[in-house]
Amino acid sequence: MKPAAEGERWFEAAFRADYLRVYPHRNVEAARREVDFLVSQGVRGRVLDLCCGFGRHALLLRRAGLDVWGVDLSFDLLRAARELDGYERLLAGRLVRGDAQRVPFGSGRFDGIVNLFSSFGYFGERGDERVLAEIVRVLVPGGIAVFDLMNATRVRAELVPHSRRSEADFVLDERRALLDDGRRVVKDVELDFADGRTLRWREDVRLYSRSEFDALLARHGLFNVATFGDFDASVCGERSPRTIVVARRR
Repeated sequence: MKPAAEGERWFEAAFRADYLRVYPHRNVEAARREVDFLVSQGVRGRVLDLCCGFGRHALLLRRAGLDVWGVDLSFDLLRAARELDGYERLLAGRLVRGDAQRVPFGSGRFDGIVNLFSSFGYFGERGDERVLAEIVRVLVPGGIAVFDLMNATRVRAELVPHSRRSEADFVLDERRALLDDGRRVVKDVELDFADGRTLRWREDVRLYSRSEFDALLARHGLFNVATFGDFDASVCGERSPRTIVVARRR
């Protein structure tokens, strides 16, 4: 993992090869309940995993019989997908490098789109609008889009300003703050490795309240079918771990 280059966007610095070592719990096994939930909500047919990372959800969706494709910006994470058990049989050639603001597929190609693990809110409000416009473009009329967002109310109420984790080969230091009257959450990350390398970046994610996000969807021809508080289909409340939105293209 190299130091962040000048002009590099934070998510380009964050999602490099060492990401999987620093966050090993974000693995295929942890994705199983999320995929079960997606299928239960009607995600089927030809599906795009937008911001797919190293393809853990895409792999399980393929095993569930869906015609899945994935897009991610990180070369390192896409390369790591080759280590998944079943990659050659199920995913080879189906994971594509691309920007969520310019999805590299034709219009009306997908019956469903999933955008998981807080992957929405990275580009500023105008950029987020472009992402939604692309989602609508590549969805068929009546297609389903599922968004896995941070619960803005809980983040604002329970933000942990500082945490530090020490492992055998690295120390992870994270400092968090709310900006713009709580509309953005930022996290200053420092990774110090035992071999002397250091990586620093600032994550910056727009927090959308439920009403804000519903209005944003509506402006792009999507309507909220259901909102859940986690992948167990629980009711979304102020203390819910997540905000899971199931939307449909008009």
